[in-house]
Amino acid sequence: MRKYLHLILLLFYFMVFGCNSKTPDGTKPNIVLILIDDLGYGDINCYGNKSNLTPNIDQLAAEGIRLTDFHSNGPMCTPTRAALLTGRYQNRLGVNFEGPLSGKTQYDEGMPLEAVTIAETLKSAGYATGMFGKWHLGYHEPFLPTNQGFDEFRGLGSGDGDHHSHINRWGREDWWNNNQLEMEDGYSIDLITDHSKTFIQKHQGEPFFLYMAHLAIHFPWQGPNDPAQREKGKSYENDKWGIIADRENVQPHVKAMVEAIDGSVGEIIKTLKVLNLDENTLVIFTSDNGGYIHYNQLFKNISNNGPLRGQKAEMYEGGHRVPFIARWPGKINPGITSDATAMTMDLYPTFASMAGVENLEAHSLDGIDLNSMLITNQKLPDRTLFWKRGNELAVRKGPWKLVKDGDQPSELYNLDMDLGESENVSKNHEAILKSLTEKYTKWEKEMYPEE
Repeated sequence: MRKYLHLILLLFYFMVFGCNSKTPDGTKPNIVLILIDDLGYGDINCYGNKSNLTPNIDQLAAEGIRLTDFHSNGPMCTPTRAALLTGRYQNRLGVNFEGPLSGKTQYDEGMPLEAVTIAETLKSAGYATGMFGKWHLGYHEPFLPTNQGFDEFRGLGSGDGDHHSHINRWGREDWWNNNQLEMEDGYSIDLITDHSKTFIQKHQGEPFFLYMAHLAIHFPWQGPNDPAQREKGKSYENDKWGIIADRENVQPHVKAMVEAIDGSVGEIIKTLKVLNLDENTLVIFTSDNGGYIHYNQLFKNISNNGPLRGQKAEMYEGGHRVPFIARWPGKINPGITSDATAMTMDLYPTFASMAGVENLEAHSLDGIDLNSMLITNQKLPDRTLFWKRGNELAVRKGPWKLVKDGDQPSELYNLDMDLGESENVSKNHEAILKSLTEKYTKWEKEMYPEE
């Protein structure tokens, strides 16, 4: 009898405290995803920045888990966002999703409506879904969030807009209320935060998925006190960066943006606590790609990628290794730092699993469920990860990383020994280079079967 009692208690333990999505009272967790735009690996204090003041983000890390080897699916905006929402390599959607969706040549294109998003999956599981901020997967109807599983949307469809006037790069008004243009006064971070707080308050009695996609710290580089730049009807293709007094030092503008983001994080956590939702809410904080260190040498001292080589748009670590923090009181142990290797596309299966979605295999996802790592600090399965943008590519397996740019010779780095990718060791490890090259060739054929 005692033997069977032990087994029953053990089963109960795993049902309650294991990787099951449900909380002890059986309710589904709320999910808040905060995605920052162009935030570099070293732009916040808990990742080594000594200049930007980020106490709320640092507290988030102190109360949760901080990953040091998390990667965006692409080194630019659109690819990562497509992978995040679909849980699949963005390359499956075609070459148009390898880079940013252009408001000039791709204005009438968008993420295919038949693509199944995490918002649609969570909505079918009983979640209220809200998205506030930058979409960049379609500039107008029908390619807006409300047709991709989100009940509510306030924000911009394009990849960059003036943080004050909300005019995009091509001089168009770009601030939406669901599927209608509806301009709104206010700084982008403040508006996104206020709409998100209202959404939380409105849906506090039911499980909700909140996707906060901040435009900051993307150019135009404008802090809360910087002036608006853009006006309706004017093109800013050749002047898209904002009003920058010292092009050799953009950092003061970026610092103001980072610190405004930190204030937003603090407001969201405060709202969750006031409404007693804190312990039933997973909060994720990450970035869509690495930061710009310089922009074509025209602007310098912009962002900070810490010890990493490269920057946004590049296949070196600085282009796609980004901050990642997860906080869930009572479920995720506080103060943990993990070197587990994960990717943006892993968030779909992670959120779906937490919501109790069954038969995830039928979703044909490329990402994996991170729950075992986040909650019980288990090791993730070994896998090979891929990045592709045009003729540039990268392959990662364990500590080994292959980087190739067009017709240039392949480069190989051991990231355990050389995080800054300063020593190309391809000549010393030809077998590893060959293996990674073969894996990439096989993966590319899978992504582009008709080519």
